[in-house]
Amino acid sequence: MRRRQDRDTAPAAAPDLYASLHAGFRWRVPEAFNMAEVCMRRWANDPDTARQTAVIATAPDQPDRRHSYAELFAQANRLANALQVLGVQRGDRVAIVLPQRFETAVAYMAVLQLGAVAMPLSQLFGPEALQFRLHDSEAVLAVCDASTLAAVQSVSAHCPRLQDVIAVDAAGGSALDWTALLAQQPEGFEPAHTRADEAAVLIYTSGTTGNPKGALIPHRALIGNLTGFVCSQNWFGFDPFDAAKPSQAVFWSPADWAWTGGLMDALLPTLYFGRPIVAHNGRFSAQTAFELIERHGVTHSFLFPTALKAMMKAFPQPRRHFRLALQGLMSAGEAVGDAVYHWCRDGLGVPVNEMFGQTEINYVVGNCTRLWPAKPGSMGKGYPGHRVAVIDEEGRECPVGVPGDVAVHRLDVHGEPDPIFFLGYWKNEAATRGKYTGDPADSWCRTGDLAVRDADGYLWYQGRADDVFKAAGYRIGPSEIENCLVKHPAVANAAVVPKPDAERGAVVKAYVVLSPGRAGDAALIAELQAHVKGRLAPYEYPKEIEFIDALPMTTTGKVQRRVLRLQEEARAKAAAR
Repeated sequence: MRRRQDRDTAPAAAPDLYASLHAGFRWRVPEAFNMAEVCMRRWANDPDTARQTAVIATAPDQPDRRHSYAELFAQANRLANALQVLGVQRGDRVAIVLPQRFETAVAYMAVLQLGAVAMPLSQLFGPEALQFRLHDSEAVLAVCDASTLAAVQSVSAHCPRLQDVIAVDAAGGSALDWTALLAQQPEGFEPAHTRADEAAVLIYTSGTTGNPKGALIPHRALIGNLTGFVCSQNWFGFDPFDAAKPSQAVFWSPADWAWTGGLMDALLPTLYFGRPIVAHNGRFSAQTAFELIERHGVTHSFLFPTALKAMMKAFPQPRRHFRLALQGLMSAGEAVGDAVYHWCRDGLGVPVNEMFGQTEINYVVGNCTRLWPAKPGSMGKGYPGHRVAVIDEEGRECPVGVPGDVAVHRLDVHGEPDPIFFLGYWKNEAATRGKYTGDPADSWCRTGDLAVRDADGYLWYQGRADDVFKAAGYRIGPSEIENCLVKHPAVANAAVVPKPDAERGAVVKAYVVLSPGRAGDAALIAELQAHVKGRLAPYEYPKEIEFIDALPMTTTGKVQRRVLRLQEEARAKAAAR
């Protein structure tokens, strides 16, 4: 590790261009549009950009490898030809069960330019999760590697539509070998001319309540993502009009490319702008994250709050240990909180732009410290092109300070259709209808996340609707308490849930993951309780604290409070017997 020269990299105070950005912004969505065309083919077909790096592939104990847009193009064309030979047709679902690696980008580009539908599946999924998605989607083919092949093959007999499995760097009996398959195909391919409204990606939601639902994403959704992407990355390096040195922009995120945050917020928009993205095929750690950022000169990143908290605790002053060139940083999935916000600004040298979205309607709310002032801890405001509000159960906009459901209107501020919206839930029209409030052509799409709006229009996250609870008659949102706990040096992470109580209905309980080297005991519990009491309302401090090695997480890095809440309910029932 190298010591960085001390210097102030904090950006100057941002002008407030928010109102003018919204007023002047107009969507331009062509009738024909394909994600692979704008993310790969146009760069590969231009001699000036064909040799530029598209993917920097890294893995533990392996040398780094750079792959150009021309190489991505050639390999994607070969795979697309192979898929056609195997009978994959336009609109068919193709499962991509791969970690971050060059072949994953190849698979997405091949499926998209073929006019088929890419279905990302996390390498962390067990057999039950894989079987449900493969069967429900009626996927006809899956692409795997050594980390996922066995799990897919173990459930293939229960997925009658699944005809073929392609394996990258893995021997798997009946599986088709990636290298041999591509070697048999030519590098030329005539892409499908898809409509902007045509299905491109099928991503299943996390399924925290009931079975996961498949959200069908159209090609045009990438266009809808772009304002959020460039704003969350502070515009530097991703401004097509006046970026000073665009070739120096390098993106990396530990977000799984099988998740909306990794695919739609990292891989695809980075390729859209013709920049290189680092694909790290390995486990996340704070040390690894900083080493990747330093080694590859990463200028832009998406780091979810759990990752930022781990990095903050491991390296409170990271620029004493690493050379950092970060210019833009985004976070999403949970509330960042002001502790992490200030560490990013002071420790990393770049303010974090908190972003909010979900699988069905991604990148709709956030900050851009270059273009409008940020309020530490807030979600920000609706990005240009998106009409966002906090609404009540009747679909009316809530007054300032009144909690409600974050919702996005189908039409922008000019009355034009917003391209960000998903097409609907796969084979679930009832759930699709339930997502909207109002007339189909003039309606709000509810997110299920609660927030309050302040007098300046900034949104403040209150939690998922099913995470908010009442204790002794008070309405409790877990995020504020968790943020307060993380400010204590002994706390690496925390989750707050209701514990059933006969007298008060529920009391506030905190599950706490300790920082390395700290031990949990009665004295620390009292110290943490006093820490919260001195900063929040008296009714918000955790009446009970339980130390835990790790919080239950979704594959997308979100804390599964529901798991802890159900655990508390089960314990209460057992104690009452």
